[in-house]
Amino acid sequence: MSINVYVPADSSAISLGADRIAAAITLEAQSRGIEINLIRNGSRGLYWLEPLVEVVTDAGRIAYGPVQVSDVSALFEADFLHGGDHQLALGSIEELDFFKKQQRLTFARIGTTDPISLDDYLANDGYRGLGNALKQSQADIVKAVTDSGLRGRGGAAFPTGIKWNTVLNTPSEQKYIICNADEGDSGTFSDRMVMEGDPFVLIEGMTIAGIAVGANQGYIYLRVEYPHAHIALNAAIEKAYAAGYLGDDIQGTGKAFHLEVRLGAGAYVCGEETSLMESLEGKRGLVRFKPPLPAISGLFGQPTVVNNVISLASVPIILDKGGDYYRDFGMGRSRGTLPLQLAGNIKHPGLFEFAFGLTLRELLYDFGGGSATGRPIKAVQVGGPLGAYLPESQFDTPLDYEAFAANWTVLGHGGVVVFDDTADMAALARYNMEFCAIESCGKCTPCRIGSTRGIEVMDEIINGLEISKNIPLLRDLCNTLLNGSLCALGGMTPYPVLSALNHFPEDFGVTDTTDAA
Repeated sequence: MSINVYVPADSSAISLGADRIAAAITLEAQSRGIEINLIRNGSRGLYWLEPLVEVVTDAGRIAYGPVQVSDVSALFEADFLHGGDHQLALGSIEELDFFKKQQRLTFARIGTTDPISLDDYLANDGYRGLGNALKQSQADIVKAVTDSGLRGRGGAAFPTGIKWNTVLNTPSEQKYIICNADEGDSGTFSDRMVMEGDPFVLIEGMTIAGIAVGANQGYIYLRVEYPHAHIALNAAIEKAYAAGYLGDDIQGTGKAFHLEVRLGAGAYVCGEETSLMESLEGKRGLVRFKPPLPAISGLFGQPTVVNNVISLASVPIILDKGGDYYRDFGMGRSRGTLPLQLAGNIKHPGLFEFAFGLTLRELLYDFGGGSATGRPIKAVQVGGPLGAYLPESQFDTPLDYEAFAANWTVLGHGGVVVFDDTADMAALARYNMEFCAIESCGKCTPCRIGSTRGIEVMDEIINGLEISKNIPLLRDLCNTLLNGSLCALGGMTPYPVLSALNHFPEDFGVTDTTDAA
């Protein structure tokens, strides 16, 4: 009987050598006449331990990592195929503190299964949510999602049930479901991990959404920089069609839903829903004026649900276990779980899924292990390149939408980028302003012109020129961007710039506190 050995096919694991490890294990087993079944799974998200190799033994799945090609022969000598002791042995993967202290709902399967095996998906509670949805009325499906308290996981945190209900009650012969998979924020990778590690859960979530609102066509708008996700999604979609989980007659119910992947062309602004729809329609990615809202007049002028990957991937468990089950996780108006992604200067980078309520300090030190350099953490940027910089004094903020908003910060997509005390916050703030200037679609003047003038003003500040004049000018520019931009690209650029200035004025050459005001 062959032994199951798991090596991740996650693109981050591949970048760390997972393909080479898989090949080396296969060759070593062949040379020793040992029969193994090598399975390429998704990553568990513990990236400081990648490439992570897992072996199924009588005592459960035993993990070894981080494994290098030079370690493979010694692993066989140590009888790792039966859980043998080795310096890279981590024990039972489920018993690792980093893993067992999480609340994995959306990521429950990722790392445990072959991502493109429909049999694996079905054997691990897959399509149970869709099975329940097919027996319910559209209104009941939408009510379950509403009752769960699920909010958009892409940044705006808009209640998912309200959006679905609007589309459901807007009369139209054609409606659409769009998955915004244009994950362009720095330090974020949860969407990619779902699409590479459990693509069926996204397909199932979109299918449920389509049935709920009466949409028979869905599109996954995928960023072009995700080739591994593209391959996994297309393979899974093909199998879903073959098994009757997509098509004109889903599981013999007469209900239809079709799905395809469309690639973006690398524009950050196409992560904004209206710009995304322009791109899907074959036009230049420019932000649309609102109203009308996409839920009423979206893709090709038809009612459209636009949700991001994590939002849609959270739907199957809600329909499987009920809205109340999901709502019981979290705090306040932030219900369920959020996949938090730790990157930057951090000892233990990776993805951790928790119910809302954990503090930033707990995430950074209990799970992240502090900075990789061992120096004090000076600031963290939460929510991508448009997110605010939080100083140490705000590290006890619970990870909750309202708690972050109270600090004039955003939780966004859950990406957390860490900086130690050597970071120059003025230089980082300038980068954020430059990012806006480069990625602006150019449709509105505040974003197009304001960001360019902002770079010029910041250069003068960094060079120590007329600080007392340029600081108020920078604030005035930020106010214009904040209140006059058409979309969040220009509207949120002031968050990192002003938070850096407010919390770290000394990095801007400000010695007199009146200059920072």
